[in-house]
Amino acid sequence: MRPKRSYAAGFTAKLSTSAQCPMPKSDDWLEIGKIVAPQGLSGELRVYPVSDFPERFEVPGKRWLLRSGETEPQPIELLTGRYISNKNLYVLKLAGVENCDQAEALRGCKLMVPASDRPQLGEDEYHVLDLIGLEVFMQASGELVGTVVDIIPAGNDLLEVKLHESFATDKKQKTVLIPFVQAIAPVVDLPSGRIEITPPPGLLEINN
Repeated sequence: MRPKRSYAAGFTAKLSTSAQCPMPKSDDWLEIGKIVAPQGLSGELRVYPVSDFPERFEVPGKRWLLRSGETEPQPIELLTGRYISNKNLYVLKLAGVENCDQAEALRGCKLMVPASDRPQLGEDEYHVLDLIGLEVFMQASGELVGTVVDIIPAGNDLLEVKLHESFATDKKQKTVLIPFVQAIAPVVDLPSGRIEITPPPGLLEINN
């Protein structure tokens, strides 16, 4: 279940891309997970999810694989998938991946779905792509804090905010982590591209 004041993880939380497995040049695809290692000897794969929709990893059917050196994903069939809760990983079996060597060759590549395959969200839930790039303001003063550059999955998801140079008191501190919860981020205004925050004393002075 996704909590309130949540984001739909897996719609590209990271801004950086992998040199071994680059993201598509278009906006037609959404990343849902990254292959991190083989699992056993039979071709199963360990996948780190960047989506909080379990059906993307557990329901058999067509997915797309972005391979090393390619710019467009290719279709591949998901046969089975199961979640390993203590590692926050899924173990998947993909058609045509029959042994450890074939699985190893896919290390670092990404699982994708079409951008049109966006599940409907509930009230007060957000897609990652909708949050990245929003400007963050202090609600009381209207002062610009910075810009959201990433979402960090945690017990309460965290907004990684690049501090505006006029806000950072410590010039060595480039970013700050802000819990994405109703009490601290009560206003998310997507049309205006802004988030308003009411952080407790000291939160913004903590280096991450």
